Amino acid sequence: MDSYLIQVNGHGDHAPMLDVHLKSTGNTISPGKAKGRKPRWAVRASEMSKKTFNPIRAIVDSMKVEPNPKKAMISLSLGDPTAFGNLPTNDEVTRAVKEVLDSGQYNGYAPSVGYQSCREAVAAYYNCPEAPLKAQDVILTSGCSQAIELALAVLANPGQNILVPRPGFSLYKTLALSMGIEVKLYNLLPEKAWEIDLEHLESLVDEKTACLIVNNPSNPCGSVFSKSHLQEILAVASRQCVPILADEIYGDMVFADCKYEPIATLSTNVPILSCGGLAKRWLVPGWRMGWILIHDRRDIFGNEIRDGLLRLSQRILGPCTIVQGALERILHRTPPEFYHNTLSILKSNADLCYAALSAIPGLQPVRPAGAMYLMVEIEMEHFPEFENDVEFTERLISEQSVFCLPATCFEYPNFFRVVITMPEEMILEACSRIQEFCEMHYQGAEGAQDLECDK
Repeated sequence: MDSYLIQVNGHGDHAPMLDVHLKSTGNTISPGKAKGRKPRWAVRASEMSKKTFNPIRAIVDSMKVEPNPKKAMISLSLGDPTAFGNLPTNDEVTRAVKEVLDSGQYNGYAPSVGYQSCREAVAAYYNCPEAPLKAQDVILTSGCSQAIELALAVLANPGQNILVPRPGFSLYKTLALSMGIEVKLYNLLPEKAWEIDLEHLESLVDEKTACLIVNNPSNPCGSVFSKSHLQEILAVASRQCVPILADEIYGDMVFADCKYEPIATLSTNVPILSCGGLAKRWLVPGWRMGWILIHDRRDIFGNEIRDGLLRLSQRILGPCTIVQGALERILHRTPPEFYHNTLSILKSNADLCYAALSAIPGLQPVRPAGAMYLMVEIEMEHFPEFENDVEFTERLISEQSVFCLPATCFEYPNFFRVVITMPEEMILEACSRIQEFCEMHYQGAEGAQDLECDK
């Protein structure tokens, strides 16, 4: 029989550690003599790994196409604001991290939910009378992606379902399917600036529905919901008693003629897990600092969801401690003009892109109101030589060396997504090439009909 000695070490703000010592007292089984087992190699990938599927990677990796060697590649596909070097973070942000690094005080393990002082800083930053927050309402995570993963894992069991926007960020489906959770897609309406089809949404709810994902501002649409529309969404969730997972990583990244409303500020009874982080607003996606804000006015989540998040957070022992240590300074020292300048650039780029693409026959862009994207409809009847948006974007690469993500990646065929974070001259060049491409392949109603008859 084996005996165990367990020793708990820890003090101050640091997480306690378990030292486990195993002492064997005999009665061991000789190698190769386990009863009924013939040793052989049989190493297989887990079922979870087999169920993990990224639609963007699957589609992009299948696009076996080379760009035009006579034209420099312009990629409008990657949602990384740092990719072109024209949107650096603020000096106060980098200075905060340098100060923490030089202090040597944040090199050890932190509590898995984050340092108490850092959780207090996030709570203070987002606290407001309509949606009060304290440190215990904040879970720090390794980026917003992990925040979404933890929120899904605590709310849904295998065999249950979640409601996900279409078009929508592909990670929701990737995470859910790997956990054995069914995904039900509710429609967004391009003719209504990508508002939710509320009737369709409510029709999808059943006894196995675990949560509703609301992404506002939106990736891939660049849309921003009005206060009245958010109230309508909350009314559906309230009637159906479905909690909300709010992906608000682009929160406050809205253009001057629009206002961002955190959905929790409008809720009186619907419990909400709001996921956010530093990645997009502070332009540091590689720093992997995110958070979950727990809004539970009526104590519907209660201790069970909080305890569940705590247990799940212990799987990787929290996010980077260096960035945690800099959080308070980042949140409170970043000057307002930094946010304003970033949004001014994005708004200018969005207007340029929208105007240029609107003038191209066969394309119908939907004007964005925030975030870093806009969606463009391809009037496929005018491009009959292409089967779908994937073929359209493949040929755009091979002929013009411009890469846009086909919206099939977001469960929305016959559109493509454009990222608007690149320098102005690159946007103008890309739009000029897209115009040249469309003029080359566009067929009027009569021409398209003739081509169909020839097939």
